Amino acid sequence: MLVFTFIKRDFMNNLVDLQPKIVEKMIEDNIVMIDVRREDEFKRTGIIRNAHLLTFFDEYGEYDIDKWMKEFEKLVTSKEQTFVLICAHANRTRNIGNFLIEQGYKNTAHLFGGMALWMQELKETIPYE
Repeated sequence: MLVFTFIKRDFMNNLVDLQPKIVEKMIEDNIVMIDVRREDEFKRTGIIRNAHLLTFFDEYGEYDIDKWMKEFEKLVTSKEQTFVLICAHANRTRNIGNFLIEQGYKNTAHLFGGMALWMQELKETIPYE
């Protein structure tokens, strides 16, 4: 919980870049992790334990914001709730995170460097099934 308290002050209307070692500790605190990648990416790299899989962009770069937000709101039930977005290299999550901040979400973070950095640092993944 000390890690969460430390980074809490960085939140509030800013997308927070979280290093893999911080995200790893947040998993233990049951912070909602949302992986926005596609199924082919889940299969290729595996997923972070306890991450919710909620694809944003399809393989053509298209998205359905209303459908995605309906599923997102089942996971993040308050605009004050802390959550972490995950993608391959942190580009999609930067865009999505900034959009969510514009919608009033106050505790928005993403995995800095995405799954690429997570894997480079040899952090745990589980197979996608």
